[in-house]
Amino acid sequence: MRLRLMGRVLLIGVAASLTLAACGTNSDTSTAGSSSGLEKTNITVGSLVVPDAAPLHIAINRGFFKAEGLTVKYQPIQNSPDVVAGLQAGTTDFSLFNYMTAFAYVEKSPGTLKFVADCFESAPNTFNIMVPGDSKIKTVQDLKGKTIAIAGLNSIGELAVTATLKTAGVDPKADDVKYIPVAFPQMPQALATKQVDAVWLVEPFISSVQKDMGARKLIDTMTGPMENFPIAGWASSAKFVKDNPKTVAAFARAMTKAAEIAASDRKAVEQILPTYTKIKADVASIIAMGHYPTTLNETRLQRVSDVMQEFGFLTKKGDAKSLIAGQTGT
Repeated sequence: MRLRLMGRVLLIGVAASLTLAACGTNSDTSTAGSSSGLEKTNITVGSLVVPDAAPLHIAINRGFFKAEGLTVKYQPIQNSPDVVAGLQAGTTDFSLFNYMTAFAYVEKSPGTLKFVADCFESAPNTFNIMVPGDSKIKTVQDLKGKTIAIAGLNSIGELAVTATLKTAGVDPKADDVKYIPVAFPQMPQALATKQVDAVWLVEPFISSVQKDMGARKLIDTMTGPMENFPIAGWASSAKFVKDNPKTVAAFARAMTKAAEIAASDRKAVEQILPTYTKIKADVASIIAMGHYPTTLNETRLQRVSDVMQEFGFLTKKGDAKSLIAGQTGT
């Protein structure tokens, strides 16, 4: 969402036949999907209720799925473990899924998940460590021996904070930094009541604690090794992808159209956020936003695995190629 707002060319990693079908679709072919013999026309799409998911709601609102012959049931999801459970059980056909959790999952259960489209990437000030305005913590080095609230252990939050600390010469284990899992909505209270010394927050909570508590940013964690970091994409089970190639291609086409709008038109994102989140219009107009890529790129996705391994979140290097629909890993 920010300096790099223009979308990139569609390179969805689906099988060659699907790619050819996708390339033949444009905004003027409103009946392409309905006449192509989709294996499944009624699909359930899950997502956390976060700004990352804006392209999904743009696609629904603007009829992109309908134009592809798809009827979408939106399923709000509370946390990442529910994403895997829903995809594997078949209660959701596609879901927004963060790449870090996906790599960790397939390390133990290879060949079970596939990504069919990219969705969200970090940008400046979208993931910050915040401290009370009167805190004595002035630098990252001051976090030694302190407690930091993150949304979950072994999560993108822990990876981002760990990378930030180690880049500044602070080892979370050696320097006794303690991570406390706290849901984002509860973090402002945890910070205000001094249950934790610092919190790792996303928007709109960053703006909220600044406005309501006078909290201040200690550091943007999406810099250095985490700059423009791939955060999440649209995933499905490997079985669903194999059994429903035309449906997958239609879904990817619709999501790409929506991503191109989100990537190039911030106003479109601002307008859609209040329709599915608790972010009000006046807040949506000022919060920092991430990027919405339109390309599912193996090189970018591999970076997630490499950074995870570098900071101890994977036991071995993951294979991004094996996670992309239509491709196989080594």
